[in-house]
Amino acid sequence: MNKPQTSRQPLLRSSTRRAALLWCAAALSPVFPAHAAGNKDAWPTRPLRLIVGYASGSSPDVQARLLAEPLGRALGQPVVVENKGGASGNIGADAVAKASDGHTLGVIGNGPLTSSKYLYARLPYDPGRDFAPIAMIGSAPLVWVAPRAAATDAAAYLQSLRSENGQFNFGSVGKGSGTHLGAELIKESMGLRLAHVPYNGGPAVVNALLGDQVQMALLPASTVMPLVQSGKLAALAVTSSERSPLVPGVPSMREIGAGAVDIEVWNAVMAPASMPAAHRARLSQALERILHSPEVRDKLLAQGWRVDDVGPAALSARMAQDNRTYGALIAKKNIRLD
Repeated sequence: MNKPQTSRQPLLRSSTRRAALLWCAAALSPVFPAHAAGNKDAWPTRPLRLIVGYASGSSPDVQARLLAEPLGRALGQPVVVENKGGASGNIGADAVAKASDGHTLGVIGNGPLTSSKYLYARLPYDPGRDFAPIAMIGSAPLVWVAPRAAATDAAAYLQSLRSENGQFNFGSVGKGSGTHLGAELIKESMGLRLAHVPYNGGPAVVNALLGDQVQMALLPASTVMPLVQSGKLAALAVTSSERSPLVPGVPSMREIGAGAVDIEVWNAVMAPASMPAAHRARLSQALERILHSPEVRDKLLAQGWRVDDVGPAALSARMAQDNRTYGALIAKKNIRLD
């Protein structure tokens, strides 16, 4: 008579265990929706590509690699950086614009998103139509530098650059670059008489300044400030309407009489316009947290980049401002690259 009772006990224990497991599964399913079977809203479902339109070791590449690991953690999928350099960043930008897999992003500089539209007659993408802004990574003004003789009397030096009889030049890292277009804006604003001499990269421009072959140039602070601090070059101004904490002690454009000139270089995370809005919003929210984290923000600052409002609205506003500025300048000066 006791046998049936003992045979039911394992069954009861088994039923209890099954009920407990089912309860746990039900309780956990809302917490991990990405793992629920057949969840059509789960994203990302595979690793993301982060295309950089510049060479390994460039500022956009360094920034992409700084963001890839924490972004991958936030999204639950690896983020793989892929370099597609060439054509001043336009090749990489085009690859992002045409990506249709829903898992491709890009780190793109301000040039391919603004001035390229006006410099090239046959740009293979439309910056305003083919991209969705995700986050501004960082921005930085350029520094207006001159040979060290300018440091003794900056006002007199600037006046000499207005002379009709002078044979003065400014150097840039290439025709149509930010260092070229920015200098043209300063010329317009201040009435300077300077001829453009393009060089192949920042070090060549620095050598021309040191040799007094050019009388001014706009270059990144990281390139020129050590030479300014050692007395080999003079910093006339920082190319923003207000002083920059990135280059302490250097006057703003407004202070030296250049009016409202506001020239900054910046890099941004962009998505193809075809990416669903919900996925873009998730990316923007994740990147805002990452960029304002002390670890990432401090590393960007050490590299000479300022992190302010990184959201898509602020990024869109900056793109619109630079499109107006550079579009008008390029049309007036008839600057073309094709």
